[in-house]
Amino acid sequence: MKERILIIDDEPIAVRNLAYALRKNGYEVTTRESGTGGLEALQTQTFELILTDLRMERVDGMAILKRALETDPDMAVVLITAHGTLDSAVEAMKAGAFHYVAKPFRLDEVRSIVANALQLVQLKRENRRLRAQVSNGLHTHAGLVTQNPALLRLLDTAQQVAATDTTLLINGQSGTGKELLARYLHQHSRRSQGAFVGVNCGALQEDLLANELFGHEKGAYTGAGEARAGLIEVANGGTLFLDEIGEMSLAMQVKLLRVVQEREVQRLGAQTAVSVDVRLITATHRDLRAEVAAGRFRQDLYFRLDVVGLHLPSLVERRDDIPLLAFFFLRKHALRMGREVENIAPAAMSVLLGYHYPGNVRELENLIERGVALARGNELTLAELPAALAAQAIHALPEAPTELPSLVQREEEYIRYVLEHCDGNRTKAAQILGIDRVSLWRKLKKYGLVEGDE
Repeated sequence: MKERILIIDDEPIAVRNLAYALRKNGYEVTTRESGTGGLEALQTQTFELILTDLRMERVDGMAILKRALETDPDMAVVLITAHGTLDSAVEAMKAGAFHYVAKPFRLDEVRSIVANALQLVQLKRENRRLRAQVSNGLHTHAGLVTQNPALLRLLDTAQQVAATDTTLLINGQSGTGKELLARYLHQHSRRSQGAFVGVNCGALQEDLLANELFGHEKGAYTGAGEARAGLIEVANGGTLFLDEIGEMSLAMQVKLLRVVQEREVQRLGAQTAVSVDVRLITATHRDLRAEVAAGRFRQDLYFRLDVVGLHLPSLVERRDDIPLLAFFFLRKHALRMGREVENIAPAAMSVLLGYHYPGNVRELENLIERGVALARGNELTLAELPAALAAQAIHALPEAPTELPSLVQREEEYIRYVLEHCDGNRTKAAQILGIDRVSLWRKLKKYGLVEGDE
């Protein structure tokens, strides 16, 4: 669908020239030669962008700006005038104008401003749509918030196998939601009324892990004053989730193999084994096939565990979920903290989209939680994100051509980087950027890098 632009100017030649240039760029253009006509167009049509003269009889550009933002707060308005002054520019920007252009203008300049404005409008509307999805609870499966096609297919597979007693192996990087998926499988199984017991095999030394899993009899070792059932027995009738199974020693793997094969467990110091009915779900961030080939994981156990394998993609592999997840976590932590933070500034979202997330979804949630805690208004801005995040986004080149950022994104990130390098000194930053302070202020306003009516 073509972006719709309304041009309002009482100079017919200027209107025709501008309309001709923008139509050549593929936009759907409506023109009016008076402010009154512009207001009438706003009542009957919808637009993404308005280009309006500031000085017109009866209804001027500021009145158009006010009505436009009342009609659609996400709409972009660019004011054009031959009577440009710094005062009127500041007044227009404070009132919500996207940009301010003085006549005579260059068409290339206007084209660039229009492209930037439409990109911002698209982002605002997408943010609004995502907030609505999060409020309505859409795209939430297994506690995993997603609209990514690959992950949705995986969740369909999980739903199919959940009702069975099939042993499952979940593979994925740390922070991708492996335990969430395991809990979903348990909740949708015939064992949902039983216990869900989770153990991180990488968090305990071998002896402690053996004691946790298998339990012990009274007097089995010094300090064992009474008998204690292990977690395998505790999970009887339910689900045992062994996270980071790839960290388990070979000796422990032998003991676990017996549980899987014989469906029984023997406590430390006991003479007999106890039968158990447990569904086993395991998870790892490692490639267990490679671990088997290297002799670090038993092949017989691997084949027992990997009856059905589920791979959870990293956050970088599902970048299309970042905005949806960001708003989900924004709402979650704003409610928890009693904060009225409801939006994420475009500049902040741009940085979040460009980050590489070594900690995956867990790291994104931590960033949003931090932002909500630090936010001064109802919007999470760049100021609430760690400074190093924006700097990394500038220096890190995208891994694939489909992720190449726009020039607008790079400009925004570089301005942020230069300002931090100059400790917020705008005069020095403007000198480095090769622009004057007024131009820098306009860019800061456009990208949400100034606060309030500053």
